[in-house]
Amino acid sequence: TSGAGGVVRIVVPDGVTVPWLVQPVGGFLVGTPGTYALVGSEYQDEQRGNICAVSPRPNWPPPHRRGIMMPRVDHSCYQGTSEVVHVNAAHQRIAQIIETDPHAPHYHFIAPEGKALPFDPNGAIWWNDRYHLFYIFQDANLPNGGHCWGHASSADLLHWDFHPVALSSPEGDSDRGIFSGNAFVSKDGIPTISYFGVESGICLAQSTDDNLDMWTKLPQNPVIPVPKEGDPGFGEYNVFDPHVWLEGDTYYAILGGMVKPDDVRDTVYLFQSRDMLVWEYVHPFYEPNPAWTGEEEDCACPDFFEIGGRHALLCISHPRGMRLYLGRHEDKRFIPESHHRMNFPGGSCFAPESLLDGSGRRVFWGWVIDQRKGEWVVANELGVMTMPRVLSLDESGEPLIDPPVELEQLRRNHRRVSGAATGAIRGDVVELAVDADLPGGSALEVGVRVSADGSERTIIKVDRANDTLSIDTTNSSLADNISRIFPIIRADGTDTPVQIAPFELVDGERLRLRVFIDKSIIEVYANRRQCVTGRIYPTREDSAGVTLDCVNGAVVRSVNAWDMERTQPVSGQGS
Repeated sequence: TSGAGGVVRIVVPDGVTVPWLVQPVGGFLVGTPGTYALVGSEYQDEQRGNICAVSPRPNWPPPHRRGIMMPRVDHSCYQGTSEVVHVNAAHQRIAQIIETDPHAPHYHFIAPEGKALPFDPNGAIWWNDRYHLFYIFQDANLPNGGHCWGHASSADLLHWDFHPVALSSPEGDSDRGIFSGNAFVSKDGIPTISYFGVESGICLAQSTDDNLDMWTKLPQNPVIPVPKEGDPGFGEYNVFDPHVWLEGDTYYAILGGMVKPDDVRDTVYLFQSRDMLVWEYVHPFYEPNPAWTGEEEDCACPDFFEIGGRHALLCISHPRGMRLYLGRHEDKRFIPESHHRMNFPGGSCFAPESLLDGSGRRVFWGWVIDQRKGEWVVANELGVMTMPRVLSLDESGEPLIDPPVELEQLRRNHRRVSGAATGAIRGDVVELAVDADLPGGSALEVGVRVSADGSERTIIKVDRANDTLSIDTTNSSLADNISRIFPIIRADGTDTPVQIAPFELVDGERLRLRVFIDKSIIEVYANRRQCVTGRIYPTREDSAGVTLDCVNGAVVRSVNAWDMERTQPVSGQGS
């Protein structure tokens, strides 16, 4: 912090070592292990001019990043100019979650706040050579459910720094909670967030610091209010999850919803503006296709972007989860040409959010909902996201989904076997790469998280006879609180333990399967064309085996396996 006579107190958790990388100008370091105080007339660094930086990693942060990059910063004024900074609080909380919850993933992004329901990824943006990801969590100290946006950033998609809370709704704000939205850059080059302010409407916030630590809500919020009965627009359009972009000199916003006036089938509603403050309703952005979506489905968490010469609308329907439209964008309308499910009955892959990174990749995440039932689970659901995924199109314009190459940095303890013998491969935090030949009518079953007696097992199956890829969680857990409800939300559901997705191999094409297992989450990628996500909750300590079963002539050429390194520090260590 800055200012004459200011004092900065740094509160360090037990066992964390903090080397100082930026010293105060004209000040000195005092204190004892555990609590340090910087005393001086001014504190500054090379870029920002008013921040002291600490980090528990040698030579970190690099000069261009030195500033508040602390996990969760708690502010408390002393003499009007100082802060109390709890170093690594978020990383320490994550470490504690992992060490106390046997189902907490080790290399997936999880909420440092623990409970997060909902846990939508939001506001993803590539800024100053870093991936910035925002997410919904609930602050129990705030009213109305305490829905806030947390904020994390990463240079490598693997290791995350946690920033101050980006957006919240204390008493007196026009909005009563922060729900989904996106991030974009304004005409003036300012990072801007759009979000749905609960019981308010579409709201905007901006940040002018390089690290995107501090966000200011626009005083004109809501810029698109929720219309009340008798207002213009009532019964004509929805005001819900926004996605805003700048095209030429005009801002466009699509707002998630259903077809008015009867709220039957999915669409989004298009608005336009010259200044982001005064918005004009245009029309529904696309027409739903009854061959693709049901009457009960909506379009929420919309994310609209150009990709491979086409346009894409990545979104969810609340009953069925994540999905993707591909089509054309003409005359302020989106014309869908194909529809692709990215969640399947029995799955819980939900709200998506994407960004375009510095290398031109379309990277996206999704919230994966817990699939246990009971009061404890509802009160304590850990927020878990998919791994980052890279979306692209093949030569014919069809979607491809890949894990980012950065994940290979986490590989440890490589094992390789030929054929179907897998005795050397075990683990519950692993990656598997299976290479196999599947002639017509054959099938390959890959068992994961298999106990010694087989009482717990999860079966991944590629079936040429039916052209499907499935995850069978019927026997994944001996627990009695597993609930793979489908439809997911907004309808009475039934337990659906086998998740089946379409997947076709052409004759002569080899199966290349990549399976990522991370405690309670499984992600299966098949030949880059299909991806299925599952949640499992084994109870036995020995549920770590891997099995292969070749049916009707399937032949396994090889299996490669790697243990995956944890992306967060263990308790008592720095990050």
